[in-house]
Amino acid sequence: MKKIGLKATLIAKKETADEVASFIKEAVVLAKQEEKTLTWYSFRVDEVTFGIFDTFETEDGREAHLNGEIAKALMKHADRLLAEPPSIEKIEILSAK
Repeated sequence: MKKIGLKATLIAKKETADEVASFIKEAVVLAKQEEKTLTWYSFRVDEVTFGIFDTFETEDGREAHLNGEIAKALMKHADRLLAEPPSIEKIEILSAK
């Protein structure tokens, strides 16, 4: 059951927005390899604003994801790609369909 999640907001530099879009679009391949990540979505809000939303059953799963390959790759390139540090929020799932 989806009990907890993460919501990440990424603000790209205007000149790297397409690269950020490609990065998060392709990151689903890595997310599919994470056994404890139940759902994983990447999305675009506007020209430079992107997001990632994922869900987990346990805190162990969420922490594994936060320390996983997607986070490592994002943080490795954050200074070059993003206009500001990513905003990552831990959330509690109240209901789901």
